Amino acid sequence: MSMLQDEDQYWMEFALREAEQAYLEGEIPVGAVIVQNRRIIGKGHNQREKLRDPTAHAEIMAITAAAATLNSWRLNDCILYVTLEPCPMCAGAILNARIPRIVFGCYDFKAGMCGSIENLCDQNLLNHRAVVKGGVAEQSCQALLDDFFRQTRLKNEESL
Repeated sequence: MSMLQDEDQYWMEFALREAEQAYLEGEIPVGAVIVQNRRIIGKGHNQREKLRDPTAHAEIMAITAAAATLNSWRLNDCILYVTLEPCPMCAGAILNARIPRIVFGCYDFKAGMCGSIENLCDQNLLNHRAVVKGGVAEQSCQALLDDFFRQTRLKNEESL
């Protein structure tokens, strides 16, 4: 494994901890951290149910926290680590925040906009681009999501 792969794996573990927190809160288990100079400056996990906010995705929460830490909306020397491939809204927020690199865990073939359906982060049409790397700690990220949805289905069946 290269040094960069090791580092990506290392930081993804922190994103996974955020995803586990979401799971414990009954949220879809997606977590994100933003790293600058080998330090986490923003973290977040899904909180849509808790906040009753459709924009409360892990990436948005982490971007907001990082921007507050830096006192700037420009996160142009940061890396975003997230357990699930970003959706269109989050890909747009990543580009607007000027984050140059995205590392994600598992692919999202229903809503993923960093390579699965389309890659919004690498379009000539936009004023900013981001390098994307997917599949880091993919099995761990996918297992957490699969378990969450399996438990949700069981609870739904029991309530019938």
